[in-house]
Amino acid sequence: METAYVLVNCELGKEEEVIENLKHIDSVKEVYGTFGAYDIIAKVENAQKEKVREIIVWNIRRIPHVRSTLTLMGIEGQS
Repeated sequence: METAYVLVNCELGKEEEVIENLKHIDSVKEVYGTFGAYDIIAKVENAQKEKVREIIVWNIRRIPHVRSTLTLMGIEGQS
């Protein structure tokens, strides 16, 4: 299983709307609002690494009011 953590910055006051949209994406397993440099963290899981990339590029980054994302993926064998 491939896992990515996506840190999301969104427009001010739109956090709850973006979180609700993230919850409706099948491979998004967890979503939390955060304090600090990023507004939201989402955990994305899928069996295929390419599918994880597609979900981030074509689904998450295109949610209205998302300004930017930063994706973190673990390194195999370093868990």
